[in-house]
Amino acid sequence: MELLDPQLVRAGLVILLGVFGLMIGSFLNVVIWRVPRGESIVSPPSACPSCGHTVRPRDNVPLLSWALLRGRCRDCRAPISIRYPLVEAGTAALFLLVLARFGPSRALPAFLYLAAIGLALTLIDLDVHRLPNALVLPSYPVMAVMLAVASWNPEGASDWFPLLRALMGAVILFGLYGILFVIYPRGMGLGDVKLAGVLGLALGWLGWGSLGVGGFAAFLIGGIFSIVLLATGRVTRKSGIPFGPWMLAGAAIGIGWGEQIWSAYLSLLT
Repeated sequence: MELLDPQLVRAGLVILLGVFGLMIGSFLNVVIWRVPRGESIVSPPSACPSCGHTVRPRDNVPLLSWALLRGRCRDCRAPISIRYPLVEAGTAALFLLVLARFGPSRALPAFLYLAAIGLALTLIDLDVHRLPNALVLPSYPVMAVMLAVASWNPEGASDWFPLLRALMGAVILFGLYGILFVIYPRGMGLGDVKLAGVLGLALGWLGWGSLGVGGFAAFLIGGIFSIVLLATGRVTRKSGIPFGPWMLAGAAIGIGWGEQIWSAYLSLLT
């Protein structure tokens, strides 16, 4: 007789991870605002940018506080951007998608981390057209350690080939983007090159198909988006278009469906 119903355990995990995602999303709002400005993410406490009053703890509850305050500062009634609750809800949604993809496995923490850092980098790149080293560079050791833990099996023989493949994936994507940066530096930023290595770690750990699909999808999505912007006159050929968001979107496709897409492609060839 099972002590716990597996469905209840899974439902509890979904709730816990959803709440955790909301909390991380609230922290990401601080990261997205302060890191590009070179400010500390731990002090001083969050404050209203209009009146300078420190945000009270009861006004820092994800989603709920924004709704109760009706999107305005308690002290000066200045509007609070709807992006704040959207980031919180979006982080929770991403965490639940990662849970659906990996389940309660040892790989889950690595890809939850990648989802959180990816959302922050996407919005920062859209805001300031930069991928800060303060977020990208620490992701190398963090992802490497987490993927090593995911490869380790304390109950039997560990499979270290995925970790080796992850390192090879990082070298491949970093090298590819590095070559593109050298050939055409106006079309590829150095931050993109650094991010490519992080994404190569995650995609390579999953498989060669994920690496190939995730890497190609970034250029496909970015190219289509750029063509649409050019066709609608929103940008010109000289405009700078951030590529980081499309790298992350391509990686998401590779993580979610890369192996299936790669297998379907190979079956067409044969």
